[in-house]
Amino acid sequence: MIVITTPTGQIGSRVLDVLLDGAPTHGEQLRVIVRDPDKLPDAVRTRVDIVTGSHGDAEVVDRAFAGADAVFWLAPPDPRASSLDAVYRDFTCPAAKALTAHGVGHVVGVSALGRGTAVADRAGHVTASLDMDDLIADTGVAFRALANPSFMDNLLWQVASIRDHGVFTGTAAADRRAPLAAVQDIAETAVGLLLDRTWTGVGEVPVLGPEDLSGNDMARIMSDVLGRPVRYERQSLGELRAQFAGRGMSDALVQGYIAMMRAKDEGLDNGVGRTPETGSPTTFREWCAQVLMPAVRA
Repeated sequence: MIVITTPTGQIGSRVLDVLLDGAPTHGEQLRVIVRDPDKLPDAVRTRVDIVTGSHGDAEVVDRAFAGADAVFWLAPPDPRASSLDAVYRDFTCPAAKALTAHGVGHVVGVSALGRGTAVADRAGHVTASLDMDDLIADTGVAFRALANPSFMDNLLWQVASIRDHGVFTGTAAADRRAPLAAVQDIAETAVGLLLDRTWTGVGEVPVLGPEDLSGNDMARIMSDVLGRPVRYERQSLGELRAQFAGRGMSDALVQGYIAMMRAKDEGLDNGVGRTPETGSPTTFREWCAQVLMPAVRA
């Protein structure tokens, strides 16, 4: 049995979809932990075992992990949390105890690039995520952390600006190249690990995409695919801070995002070399054609 957390989220929903699509072949029983089962599509609810509640709740994970062979783990965002530890390590503590209590064999978690770099200890959300990984690893479970860069799909938050003004923003220097990954590739990497389970020990699995790109590179590709001019504008960290604060995000989380983006501009995502094993297939051009263009046209 495989347990999927965040089954209605950006990555978790895709993990669940891929597992359901392959169900006739792999024959795995699937269980999801979800706060609101009504958010699951009707066709999904009839094909999975549902445990209702938060996977940060001890009683919920105790029920969900009973009889589980593998778990897909993702700590969900909490924009009003009092600290980064509350979002990552504290949220995960009940699950770590339940993994041990139920003898779960394998866990695949969503994490970030940066371990071993000079900025890993001052990278906000990434630092807290790496600490969460250590907590899971210390349980003795076979664990793989998906070490991800920024997501291509995060650009969907800027669809209106791209469509109406031909502009997207970021905090990195316009010519600074870094890896980007498509969420679908991250999900498919997770599914491969969840179904294999011949692996042992603890490690990271980088998902780097096929190439490093700068903001200017992305603007050129978007312009080509969309058939209209798109440009990149660098946003200051102060502007980003005000933007997050204006959404009602807690000060601790705002500070965490600022530290993370500063660390990315200092090389946080550039510490792992791309190889056939660490690269993922979807190019930014393909993603723009398959995901961004339909969103802009809608």
